[in-house]
Amino acid sequence: MAEDIRPDGTVAFLPHRLNRHPVVVRGLTANELWVCAGSSGVIGLASGIPLAFIFTTIAIVPTAILLAVTAGIFIGGGTLRRLKRGRPETWLYRQLQWWIAAHLPQLAPFTDGHTLVIRSGYWSTRRGKAL
Repeated sequence: MAEDIRPDGTVAFLPHRLNRHPVVVRGLTANELWVCAGSSGVIGLASGIPLAFIFTTIAIVPTAILLAVTAGIFIGGGTLRRLKRGRPETWLYRQLQWWIAAHLPQLAPFTDGHTLVIRSGYWSTRRGKAL
């Protein structure tokens, strides 16, 4: 370790994990937690409004939002943790970017999905025989 310290006392390298986002809840980073909670909240709002009209009480809306966010964080957090296991950090973002580029091409410019190299077929190294 002493060879990694320069004469002026600074470190000559940066550990790989130093640049990673910290895990906040259930294996999710802060950004992933906000996306999971926000999308679950929207689902809770969309389901709470019709229930409020059916039962004629407005208190169902925030209750449905709270229940949806709680379920979304616990269920979505576990699912995302299993999906991300053993993959690079940017895998989830590139996967979403690819899905939008493949299924919603009109939204691809907003996520820079049009810059992805999307190719199907066989890859080869085209190496010749060694002499």
